[in-house]
Amino acid sequence: MARFEETSVPDQSGRTIVVTGGNSGIGLEAAVVLARRGARVVIACRDPNRASAAIESIQQRSGSKDVRALPLDLARLTSVREFSDAWLATGEPIDVLINNAGVMALPKSKTEDGHETQFATNHLGHFALSLRLIPALEKARAARIVTVSSLTHRSAKLAFDDLHGDRRYSSSGAYSQSKLANLLFTYELERRLRAAGKQTVSLACHPGMSATQITMSSMRARGSEALGKFLVWGNALVAQPASMGALPTLFAATEASIRGGEYVGPEGPFGARGYPKVSESSAASRDEAAASRLWRISEELTGERFPST
Repeated sequence: MARFEETSVPDQSGRTIVVTGGNSGIGLEAAVVLARRGARVVIACRDPNRASAAIESIQQRSGSKDVRALPLDLARLTSVREFSDAWLATGEPIDVLINNAGVMALPKSKTEDGHETQFATNHLGHFALSLRLIPALEKARAARIVTVSSLTHRSAKLAFDDLHGDRRYSSSGAYSQSKLANLLFTYELERRLRAAGKQTVSLACHPGMSATQITMSSMRARGSEALGKFLVWGNALVAQPASMGALPTLFAATEASIRGGEYVGPEGPFGARGYPKVSESSAASRDEAAASRLWRISEELTGERFPST
């Protein structure tokens, strides 16, 4: 198979693509390429000022004016419901939903719904959003749900008896757990989509080691902005640029040969950098019993169910 680059992305004219967290990092880079290739791009972002700045950047870099933003705070289930209800009311189909937004290594905190913030934002918000938007995805032909995970999922283990870190909390451990949850969700969603005879497929990707602002955001949240600047500088020396980190997302969202339930990441050593290819995730991420258990818990915590029709 030929190397997949930005120029490998096929024409996206007539397609609507929603990118959560498309205002920065690999989400922004993916949004630029998708807009450049003709897609109607919608970035879902909680901060209206950052959303406005991102739209201007995407339009300038892509040459497309068909870019808009809608408010979405994945840490608030009320916001997820408002976003999905507003979308479904328009009757507009979605060709690709890219579950990209995330927070990393935050101090222990809980959302207004009472859930640990990283688990809530990275997993539960995307779980609820994806299920609620399936009717819009089913209106498109062969739609895709692409969920962005991380190499850190390999070091994770789901603490089913302490998912919110009430007894013991590690900021890095909570992040890794949420990224493992992303994959368990992706594969279980794919199984349920197939069993229900849906056209939509579910797949996952990861960016390898990529230089983005998520490190700065996490350090700022911890009150360590100076350390954050140093880490961002160091990361830029060893990590690939965000534009390369976005290629697995673009591959998963647009490559014709990919199939539901597949996982895409950089081809280089340890999956840290390079051009994208179909990769292998950890054995823990393929544990169907764990995935089923997580699904039931996620239903209970969000109140959302796989649509019956």
